[in-house]
Amino acid sequence: MTWKNAVRSTLAVLLAGTVIAGCSDNGNSTESPAQSTNSPKTNATESNQPSSDTSVIDEQPSSVYYEIFVRAFADSNDDGIGDLNGLINKLDYLNDGDPSTDTDLGVEGIWLMPVNDSPSYHGYDVSDYYNIDPDYGTVEDMKRLMDEAHKRGIKIIMDLVVNHSSVEHPWFVDSATGKDSKYRDWYVWAEDQGREPNGASATNGGDAWHRNNDSHYMGVFWGGMPDLNFDNPDVRAEMIKIAKFWLDQGLDGFRIDAAKHIYEDLQTDRNGDTTEKNVLWWQEFRTALQAVKKDVYLIGEVAENSPVPVAPYLNGGFDSGFNFGLAQNLLSVAGKEEDSNLANSLSRTHGMFSEVSGGQFVDAPFLSNHDQNRTMSVLRGNVDHARMAAAMLLTMPGNPFLYYGEEIGMFGQKPDEAIREPFIWNAGAKAGNGQTSWTPSQFNIDNPPSVEAQQKDPNSLLSHYKKLIRIRASHAALRDGAIEGFETSNGAVVGFYRMTQAEKVLVLHNLSKDPQEVVIAGDSGMKEMIEALKEGSSFQDGKVKLPPYSSVILK
Repeated sequence: MTWKNAVRSTLAVLLAGTVIAGCSDNGNSTESPAQSTNSPKTNATESNQPSSDTSVIDEQPSSVYYEIFVRAFADSNDDGIGDLNGLINKLDYLNDGDPSTDTDLGVEGIWLMPVNDSPSYHGYDVSDYYNIDPDYGTVEDMKRLMDEAHKRGIKIIMDLVVNHSSVEHPWFVDSATGKDSKYRDWYVWAEDQGREPNGASATNGGDAWHRNNDSHYMGVFWGGMPDLNFDNPDVRAEMIKIAKFWLDQGLDGFRIDAAKHIYEDLQTDRNGDTTEKNVLWWQEFRTALQAVKKDVYLIGEVAENSPVPVAPYLNGGFDSGFNFGLAQNLLSVAGKEEDSNLANSLSRTHGMFSEVSGGQFVDAPFLSNHDQNRTMSVLRGNVDHARMAAAMLLTMPGNPFLYYGEEIGMFGQKPDEAIREPFIWNAGAKAGNGQTSWTPSQFNIDNPPSVEAQQKDPNSLLSHYKKLIRIRASHAALRDGAIEGFETSNGAVVGFYRMTQAEKVLVLHNLSKDPQEVVIAGDSGMKEMIEALKEGSSFQDGKVKLPPYSSVILK
């Protein structure tokens, strides 16, 4: 079967009624994939007895990733701006490479927000794809970061922004000179294509077209980000060349920005044909990169709360797509202290992803990122709710992604600069020890406590994250296993099995402020409590006692 026929087959399956409509706790309509009788994952259950058929287990070997905005993270030269050398100096905070120590966070991967040269503070309008922003360092600094990270067992992926460039990129500057430009067809000019320069952007509903002299170019995000023309094979070849360049430097993969907007430019482009074109491009891209690095990791930003639009991109395109719907549900469940059939819904989603990808997908759960209000602000400063959100995230399948500062409880609400504030190394965010000051803090002046303070407190949120990550790494079922729902008959408790072919564990989270009790059936296979995140937890005579805001793992 050709790639094109495979994509069409995937889309046909998704459009043939493999989803059922539901309603989330917050009243927003959501979609969840229905259980398929021939899916590789048919292990969701309403009883609290585990499935006995291990042949359906679709394992997801995983790593914990940490998203970093370099400008805000760590400063090496006291100019207030974070840089690559500052990050290198702080690698031991993330993972010191020694599993016998417990002072590091324990992450195994880093996602760098854009580090290419750009006229903007955020870097999502690239002016030189082959260079590093001078504020951050050099290509040699980037190579040293990758070398030092690899020594500690940390993979590095970086944002690759190929949907658009900066208006200051030499390609666009030349393209804008007129129809005779070598790079004219590298961008989308309405008059050149005989199009009317009107239509609402698929990204924000605004005008997608921007005037330049007597012509109009497409820029679906804003005028400073002109869209590249992926119908031009030279553009596609150049983007592959750029990606190969960074893989040759030692990079492990890419987070693909705006992955669905390669061809989905206008509101009228939201259809199956556009999705097919997008997916075919990402399959072409992946195939080319695997010739350089067979195990390249590609994760796409397909910003949809429903899993249905994400699924086609897992068919030979990306390893992972960020699970936006799960992020919303995790925060809602933690904030309301009430389960919403979380595990069974996720199991069905994974059944769809597994079928589409031939079992090759890895989910990418998260709580928040650089485009969203921070977790602690969404949860209104409730540290107990933040602890439970983290506990659920870090016991879920796939590669969990942490947004820098989430582990210390940083606050932040839009605009974007205020959700990307300086990471807090020192009390009061005072200068020294790598502290950045790239923008004044609005939300993190007095709270949360700094890394310096939380490292010394065994009950801090940071210590909670470190413990969770170590527990995850210690059990194959938690690290690499599939998920299966467990019926607790208690709305305040989230329960689910995690399993590999060789191991099965039961995870229980008490979301509430009150103690809870869960009865475990004798034929569940659970014999002992192997982990408890809070004193007072117990498992005896078939009953699990859970203190307020606590988690246990049984085996």
